[in-house]
Amino acid sequence: MKFASVDIGSNAVRLLLAQVLNNGRPFFSKDSLVRIPIRLGEDAFTDGVISDEKREKLVNAMIGFKYIIDAYKPVDFMACATAAMREASNSEEIISEIKEKSGIELEVINGRKEAEIICFNHIEQNLSSTGKSYLHIDVGGGSTEMTLFSKGKTIVSESFNIGAVRIIKEKVTESNWNTMKSWVKEQVKRHDRPIEAIGSGGNINKIYKFAGKKDQTYMSYKRVEKIFNYLNSFSFDERIRILNLHTDRADVIIPAASTFLKIMKWGKIEKIHVPQIGLADGLVRSLYQKHNVKQEF
Repeated sequence: MKFASVDIGSNAVRLLLAQVLNNGRPFFSKDSLVRIPIRLGEDAFTDGVISDEKREKLVNAMIGFKYIIDAYKPVDFMACATAAMREASNSEEIISEIKEKSGIELEVINGRKEAEIICFNHIEQNLSSTGKSYLHIDVGGGSTEMTLFSKGKTIVSESFNIGAVRIIKEKVTESNWNTMKSWVKEQVKRHDRPIEAIGSGGNINKIYKFAGKKDQTYMSYKRVEKIFNYLNSFSFDERIRILNLHTDRADVIIPAASTFLKIMKWGKIEKIHVPQIGLADGLVRSLYQKHNVKQEF
């Protein structure tokens, strides 16, 4: 079965096309991922409204995505928007325009729903030591979602208004940091150590690529810290010219890496797994689950 998903984030918009093969156990294969850098959070977190310029870009992207989806002919598709659209006062108008001009019905989801969809990936089940406890961390442009798994079961999920774009725009307060720090420490101390992390989002995926260890799917805290220090030693322009980072990645990767390090330090976590998945993947898996249940009946 083919599925498509659209993730409208605070830093970029993504379209994922994927197939699911099932020979007793579903296997998810990504056919294509289209990413367009539209930084909605730049407007939403500063002005509380998405500008006409970015609104036009977003609507045009959705029109383009619909043509691709129609050509791909998936069984089903789903489109969700996160933090930036949650906070923009004109989000309802934009949703209506997208529906009118592209036919795509867009759902703006809250932070807890976002964490729930990401967890449809069941990442912890693919790790060898399923008896361990894992803290899943997804650092986006506008928010950070965390879910604690223990012995294969979801224990608790929470969303925080801390994200890379929001940090750049100086919209994260000391109180925001303290709230997240207290939550991490409180949840981690309730479970057997050592707890390991699972990281998702474009920034941790890029950091993992800088680690250059294709023979393993995880990084140590010290390795993440070393890469952070390396990236931070370059200026924004140098990260683009020398490290070949996209302009919309070259700035957010620093606060995102710092956020991962903070959380790992608070939770005394020494290892982070990076399966390179995200919200778009979770949407595809949730769609598959919905249609697979229908087939069973």
